[in-house]
Amino acid sequence: MTTSTVQAGGIWSTLVGQAPTIEALRLAVGGQGMSHAWLFTGPPGSGRSNAAIAFAAALQCPDAGVGPDCPDGCHACHTVLAGSHADVAVIRTQKLSIGVEEVRELVRRASLSPMGERWQILIVEDADRLTEQACNALLKAIEEPGARTIWMLCAPTVEDVLPTIRSRCRLVTLATPTTEEVAGFLVGKGVGESLATYAARASQGHIGRARALAFDEAVRTRRQEVVAIPARLTTLGRCMDAASRLASAAKEEADVITAELDAREKEDLDASYGVVERGRRPREYGPALSALEKAQRTRAKRRHLDVVDRGLTDLVSVYRDAIALATGAPGALVNEDIRDQVEQLATDSTPELNLRRIGWIFAAREQMLEFNVPVALALESMMVACKLPQR
Repeated sequence: MTTSTVQAGGIWSTLVGQAPTIEALRLAVGGQGMSHAWLFTGPPGSGRSNAAIAFAAALQCPDAGVGPDCPDGCHACHTVLAGSHADVAVIRTQKLSIGVEEVRELVRRASLSPMGERWQILIVEDADRLTEQACNALLKAIEEPGARTIWMLCAPTVEDVLPTIRSRCRLVTLATPTTEEVAGFLVGKGVGESLATYAARASQGHIGRARALAFDEAVRTRRQEVVAIPARLTTLGRCMDAASRLASAAKEEADVITAELDAREKEDLDASYGVVERGRRPREYGPALSALEKAQRTRAKRRHLDVVDRGLTDLVSVYRDAIALATGAPGALVNEDIRDQVEQLATDSTPELNLRRIGWIFAAREQMLEFNVPVALALESMMVACKLPQR
């Protein structure tokens, strides 16, 4: 296990490979460089929201998150990490965007004095998904903060947040953990060294993805199917088949994830309107059910796109490995377990062609996420573009 992983104990234990960030936040808790607004940036899986929540716990903790009781469950730290602290609010969305009404509710809360003796803390995950109206509402609140109010925004990069907002925030940039750091974290969770190394490489520094790969065989199987795609793109028919399989597999996985939550939300709605007990639907039930179903469809769409996006990231890793082999770049491959396929891909194509393939994958991603192109259509076009040349 690496030094940074060992040092990040207690409330900081989920921040892998982020020793400089942890030290800076600890100093801020002690009063050095404290600000009323923070912007946490970093690549997917680096732990942006985890860093914000751990920082919030340290700020609410009587011992600044380093007392002897904190790692074992200081009340303030425990409630913040569990999401039940009265003075810490976290806004996260399963939708494609965060609307103005959600932000206005946070702004209203920010104007109140904290119930406890310390801070009122508002954390916005996926701040890059704020709509224009939501950004305007948030900007005014950050410009005129309460004396004991702290805002924490999380986004992939500073460019994903409006300049007028980010200029008022202190920036915290998280790095991508190394393979060794992620593997050490997984070994500390009881994963065997061989599996931990595989998961760390395949995740490309994404902690949540690494955990899923280490603990769920189905996740590993799905990834193996995706990274095998480039070697199979030998005919037009196989390209179309690969696109169909990837789209269908992503839809099935997303449906499994959302179905249980959808059913539970429907049961809660029925119970709140007394549908189960009274056996009839009050007048207000219909609009509430329609709103719920609309939100669930939006969430399902985002989940589907997230799963497809993850598959595209895995595809990019194969072509990047092929480029690395062809150019003699040092370091281990991300897909060391299929080195023979990567070597064949490097032989059959030039580094320039594989680089263009990566560009086509990113273009398909933009079409789906930004321009609402149907998933199946974008994937078909991408697979055909990535087709292997005739031998």
